[in-house]
Amino acid sequence: MLLLGSAGLPSRLLALIILCAVPLVGCSSATTSGEGGSSSAGDMFPDVIEVAASAEDDDTYTFEVTMTSPYDTPERYADGWRVLAEDGTVLGTMKLDHDHAEEQPFTRIQTGVEVPDGTDSVEVEGHDQANGYGGDTVSVDLPLP
Repeated sequence: MLLLGSAGLPSRLLALIILCAVPLVGCSSATTSGEGGSSSAGDMFPDVIEVAASAEDDDTYTFEVTMTSPYDTPERYADGWRVLAEDGTVLGTMKLDHDHAEEQPFTRIQTGVEVPDGTDSVEVEGHDQANGYGGDTVSVDLPLP
C-alpha cells in the first residue's frame, strides 16, 4: 500500500524532505563587508577572548591576542584579526595561514603596530575565512610608550 502525503508525495519521501530541510531552518547568509558581528549570531565568527598590549622602543605596539574559533579545520578557520582605533580606523591586521585545530583557544603575537598619538585604547576583532570580521571583541588600554 502506498501512503500519500498532503502534496500527493509518498509519505516516506515527504518525511525525508522534511528531515533534510529541518537543519536549514534559521540559517542565514553572512556578509564580509568588514562590519562587526556577534558571537550571539551562532558559530559564524571566532571570538577574541584576551589581549595584552605592550609599547616598544620604536614607538610601535605589540599585541598578544588569544582567540577561539568554533570551526577550526583546514576548510574553515579563524585566519586573523584587526586592531581598531576608537573611531574604527584599522591600525593593523594579522593574517594566520593555517588552522589551530589542536590548540583551542590559541595565542599569537603581532608586532610593529603603529598607533597614533593620543590613542588610549584599541579594540581587537577576529576574522573568519568564510564570514569575515565579527564575534566577541576585546578592548585594551594602551600603556604609555
